[in-house]
Amino acid sequence: MMRCPNCNSKDIGKIGSHQFYCWGCFIELTVNGEKMSVYQVEEDGTLSSLDDLFFEEEMPQIQIN
Repeated sequence: MMRCPNCNSKDIGKIGSHQFYCWGCFIELTVNGEKMSVYQVEEDGTLSSLDDLFFEEEMPQIQIN
């Protein structure tokens, strides 16, 4: 089960082949292999990267079932 790296919620929806959306804290996640990127959805629909806030150290383990 995939968990949000921000709020630890399991309430993750799939919005694309490698894209997910957290309904707990409203961020978008992109998974490419073992690399995850985290984005804030802005009011105009653009995405702002939050990777520098989450992945300064070790990348979290990703499990998609």
